[in-house]
Amino acid sequence: MKPPEGPKRRATHRRGSRDEEPVRLGDSLAAVSARLGAGPASAVAAIFGHWEAIVGPAIAAHVHPLRLAGSTLVVGADHPAWVTQVRHLTPQILEELKKACAEGDVPERIEVRVLR
Repeated sequence: MKPPEGPKRRATHRRGSRDEEPVRLGDSLAAVSARLGAGPASAVAAIFGHWEAIVGPAIAAHVHPLRLAGSTLVVGADHPAWVTQVRHLTPQILEELKKACAEGDVPERIEVRVLR
């Protein structure tokens, strides 16, 4: 036996409901990025969106950005030889990151891991 139905409840106001003004995607990404501790959204977008231009196609084919943790860019390589290569090229990659990222958003170090 079903319990009697009570009065219909109105839906509570939630973020993203139709009566709310639209939020710019960049603002939303910045808020999510901050909550996740992923670094500034502009830096994440610049690094992940332009990775091949930053490191070149040869490196980009084997090394990928994984996350921005504070001032450290964590990247993954598909082979230990690429880890060595990225460590050797870290000063040049950091210089290219300075060009790609806004001032104050530039990673200060790179951590390289082998992806398994």
